[in-house]
Amino acid sequence: MDFLEAVNAAGSWLQAFLFNEWTVYQSALIVAGYLLSGLLAKRIEPALESRARTIKGNPDLLRVIIAFMRRTRWLFLIVLLAVADVVLLRFAWPSHRWLVATALTLVVAWFVISVLTRIIRNQMLARVVAAAGWLYFALYALGLDRALLAALDGIAVNLGAVRLSMLLVLKAIVLSVALIWLAVLIGNMSSNWIQKSADLTPSLKVLISKLIKIGLIVFAGTIALSATGIDLTALTVFSGAVGVGIGFGLQKVVSNFISGIIILLDKSIKPGDTITLGETFGSIRDLRSRFVSVITRDGKEYLIPNEDFISQQVVNWSFSSDYVRIEVDFGTSYDSDPHEVARIAIEAAKTIPRVAGTYAQPVCWMTAFGASSVDFKLRFWISDPSNGLTNVRGEVLMALWDAFKAAGISIPFPHREIIMKTPVELARASFRQRPGDERASGSPKSGN
Repeated sequence: MDFLEAVNAAGSWLQAFLFNEWTVYQSALIVAGYLLSGLLAKRIEPALESRARTIKGNPDLLRVIIAFMRRTRWLFLIVLLAVADVVLLRFAWPSHRWLVATALTLVVAWFVISVLTRIIRNQMLARVVAAAGWLYFALYALGLDRALLAALDGIAVNLGAVRLSMLLVLKAIVLSVALIWLAVLIGNMSSNWIQKSADLTPSLKVLISKLIKIGLIVFAGTIALSATGIDLTALTVFSGAVGVGIGFGLQKVVSNFISGIIILLDKSIKPGDTITLGETFGSIRDLRSRFVSVITRDGKEYLIPNEDFISQQVVNWSFSSDYVRIEVDFGTSYDSDPHEVARIAIEAAKTIPRVAGTYAQPVCWMTAFGASSVDFKLRFWISDPSNGLTNVRGEVLMALWDAFKAAGISIPFPHREIIMKTPVELARASFRQRPGDERASGSPKSGN
C-alpha cells in the first residue's frame, strides 16, 4: 500500500509539474534559446572558419579555436539560458526557474567537457576527464556533491599544524594539473607568436619563449596551491631538505638548465647553425631546457646536453658568417705545367654550383715537390655548410678528374725502386708450364 501511495504521489507531482504554467514557460524559453543559438551559430561559424584558415604555424591556437568553433551553438545557448535564469530569479519564485537552471547546468557540463576532450591530445586522458566531469555534474545536479565533498574532507591526517585531507589533495592535484596544462598551452601559443617575429634573433626568441613558459608554470602552481588553501609558509620547513636533494640528486639537470640559459644569452648557437662537437657534425634543430637537438647528414638526431656546449670545444660553421672555406689536396705528374694545372683546377672548381664564386674566387697553390707528384692545394668557399662538406669536396674532385683527363694531365701513383743486394737470375719460360710437367722448366727431378 505504501508503494502504491508513493507511486501515486510521484504521478501527481509529475502531472502537476508538467501541466504547470511555469514549466511551459521554461520549456518555451529553452526551445527558443536552442533555436536562436542555432541561428546565431550559422551566421558566425563561417566567419570563424575563414579566420581560422588564415592561422599558420600555431597548431595549439588553431586546435582551441576549432574546439570552440564547432560548439558555438552550445556557447550561445549557455549565454541565453544564463540570461533567462537571472531574469526568472529576479521576477519569479526560485521554484519557477528549476527547469532552466537544470538545463543550464547540463549544457555547461556538455560544453566544458566536449571542449576539453577536443583540446586534449591524449585520448586516454580525455576519456578520464570526460568521465570525471560527468560524474561530478551528475552529483551536482542530484544535490549529492556536498555529501561527497564532506566525506572526502573527513578522510584526513594531521602533519603538525597542517591538516591534510583527501579533499585537499584532490583539489590540489586537479587545480595544479588544470592550471599547469593551461599555462603550457598558453606558453606554446605565445611561443608560436614569438617565433614569427622578424625583429628578434633566433636565440632571443627561444629564450623569451622559455622564460614565458616557465613563468606561467610557476605562477599556475602557486595559484593552484593558494586556491586549495595550503599555507605556503608551511612548506618552508622542508625547503632545506629539498635544497639538499636538488643539489645532489638533480645536479646535472640544474647544470644543463643553467647552461641552456647561458647559451641563449651569449647567442653562441641558435637553431639552424651548423656545428661540430667531437665526432658529431650537423645542424641545430632545437634548443631545449636540458639538451640541444642536432640533426646529422645521415638523419640521426643527437640530444646533446647543454653542459657539453659550455665545457667542450664547439665549431660553429655559421656563427658570424655562413661562408666556409674548404681545401682540396691533389697532385699531378712532374711533366705537367704547374701554371696550367692551377688554371684548370680553378676553372673546374667554378663549375660546381655550390662554390660561392661571387664571395671569393677559388685559388690554387703549389705546396710541395712530392716523392711522386707535384702537390697542389685548391681552396674555395661555400655558403651552405649545412648541406654537407664531404659531398662538395667529392664534386670538386670529380670535376678535377674530368678536367685533367681532358687536358692530358696525369695524376701519378707512388713509384718504388727496389735494389737487390744479391744478384738474382730470372728465366723466362718459352711456354706456360703445366702442373706436373717437369721438362717444361728444365729443372732436374727432385731427389737427383
